[in-house]
Amino acid sequence: MLQRSPGRVPYRADIDGLRAIAVLPVILYHAGIPGFQGGFVGVDVFFVISGYLIASVIAVEIAEGDFSLLRFYERRIRRIFPALFAMIAVCAVGAWMFFMPEEFKYFGRSMWTTALFTSNIQFVKESGYFDIGAQMKPLLHTWSLAVEEQFYIVFPMLLMTLGRYGRSRTVAVLSVLFVASLAASAWSVFQWPTGAFFLSHFRAWELLLGVLLAFKVAPPPSRPLTRQALAALGIGLIAVAVFTFGEGMPFPGLAALLPCLGAGLVIHARAANGAIGRALQMPVVVSVGLISYSLYLWHWPLIVFTPYILGHKPSVAQGGVIVGCSIILGALSWRFIEKPFRGGASPVGRRPLFAAAATAMTAAIGFGSYVAREGGLPSRLPAVVRMVYAATYDVSRFGQSGCIEHSRGNSRPTLEDIGSGRLCTLGAKRQADPAFLVWGDSHSGAMAPAVDLAAAKTGISGLFVGRDGCPPLPGLQPSNPNGEQACLEFNAAVRGLIAARQIPLVFLVAYWPKYVHDSELPQQGVFFDASTPPPLEDKSAHIGEALDRLMADLTRQGTKVVLVMDVPEMGRYVPEAAARAMLTGGSTDIAPPWDYIAKRQALSREILADLAAKYGARIVDPLPAFCSKGHCEAVRDGMPLYKDSDHLTASAARSLAYLYEPVFASFVGRGASEGDPVQR
Repeated sequence: MLQRSPGRVPYRADIDGLRAIAVLPVILYHAGIPGFQGGFVGVDVFFVISGYLIASVIAVEIAEGDFSLLRFYERRIRRIFPALFAMIAVCAVGAWMFFMPEEFKYFGRSMWTTALFTSNIQFVKESGYFDIGAQMKPLLHTWSLAVEEQFYIVFPMLLMTLGRYGRSRTVAVLSVLFVASLAASAWSVFQWPTGAFFLSHFRAWELLLGVLLAFKVAPPPSRPLTRQALAALGIGLIAVAVFTFGEGMPFPGLAALLPCLGAGLVIHARAANGAIGRALQMPVVVSVGLISYSLYLWHWPLIVFTPYILGHKPSVAQGGVIVGCSIILGALSWRFIEKPFRGGASPVGRRPLFAAAATAMTAAIGFGSYVAREGGLPSRLPAVVRMVYAATYDVSRFGQSGCIEHSRGNSRPTLEDIGSGRLCTLGAKRQADPAFLVWGDSHSGAMAPAVDLAAAKTGISGLFVGRDGCPPLPGLQPSNPNGEQACLEFNAAVRGLIAARQIPLVFLVAYWPKYVHDSELPQQGVFFDASTPPPLEDKSAHIGEALDRLMADLTRQGTKVVLVMDVPEMGRYVPEAAARAMLTGGSTDIAPPWDYIAKRQALSREILADLAAKYGARIVDPLPAFCSKGHCEAVRDGMPLYKDSDHLTASAARSLAYLYEPVFASFVGRGASEGDPVQR
């Protein structure tokens, strides 16, 4: 990811060796090779190397009075732009060929933000509840380039200012910034983990660690044995992170200190001789380090696009092939794309270089913006494929802002709306007092059209209130810390509305399997592998307790409860998968096997059935509408039943109205005060 130091800063082959140690775990981790579950820390090692090398160059040039911002950015363009924009162009072709409109729209956004080196900010914005998966974003890895380049917009000017007005305080100022950024990262990794991972100010301390080493905050070791020991310890710290860290841990934060300190120790040690020094400077290791930037750039698009070619997620063996292809492609990119632009001997002069850079940026920004603005260019696809894919947008008003509260941004209903009953109505024309309430998360918004149609046929009206990612369980703190307080306040307001209005009938609808297992299905995206078992760990204790308390509370109040079991999860984005199958002549029988679905739903169904029996509540079970005779459907009569992997289309939901008609008929016929039998 970084350039060799110019002549005034001596070349260190051991740092190229360290680059190899950084890049290989990243690629092996992304390729799904077992044992490298913490390989993502290689990016942190790169940040430390980057800070050290760039600061070394700038500090020498400033000290000699020969620093030029123009020359500095020329070096960055020569180093970064050629391979980056070649990779972007190839990804654009691949995305045009393989992506459905929604995926292509996301790609367009990432394309123009990558060209502006702001893709890290864009990926933070895209981290919402309904975001497409990381495995569908071929430019996702450019977030680290954005972090570096944002740092290098500010850092040279900071050093120039300090060099002119406070050279003696340079290390002190940099140290304060290091501590401040590290403290912010340690705080945000729990409060805002997505921002902590992607944003520059939470990552700046990693680059600043390398910067401080360049300014020799610690005296370099003089004894060869000490150098070897420090280098060995550094590599050991990196290895511990690579082989013991995992995706579930809070990161970066203080955890990132381990690989970063490891990288810092290797850089500080300058172990040119001995076993460690010789290992770092082995020709094959140095060669991998030299191509590490191109290798990093090209490996992720290969990983993203390979499943589209294979039709399934790669196996471990195929992941190994991807690693090998990445190395070959990285070497070719280094030789034929990077190298011709590097150094003073490059045949490409400054003026044509800047012109080419501006042209590449303009083209990427223009094309990416156009793709995003035009909704992913659905006109690329045959009409029948577009019709199938259109299920992605088959969403009722209950799934949109104004009816359902979203976890990000300003949306309605607000807490004031809930308290006053200014909510979306269901069923017949609204009466003075609502006869029922549908309450839940985003799955309630997807199911609401069925309730709406059934209530209208019965002639009664009710209200709908939902918040995505927030189960209808007052007092329960959701596992997502970002929405914790908002979810608590939302559910408290809904519970207050039911009590204040004495609403006689409440439907509780939610993504129950997700909550009782505290996990969605793996491989959410285009491709689904049933051989990977569904998450089945029982984490239902707090869910069952909260639902038990709520049902006891509502029963004491005299409110009847209807528990709505969840629809089967599909484990892949159904419209994309169905449209792609039609485009390629494949099968649209894409639902998971029955036994897979049965295992996944067993715990939540058991909990809901037991509580329904305990409180005399009624159950609505949509599962038989999708699964029968040991087979489940994701597509019926050529049209997807889901708009993504687990939310029904509005059309599919309306077809389930018959499940709710007996509930309303019984409620109207018997009156809210009479008991209803449990319907299984």
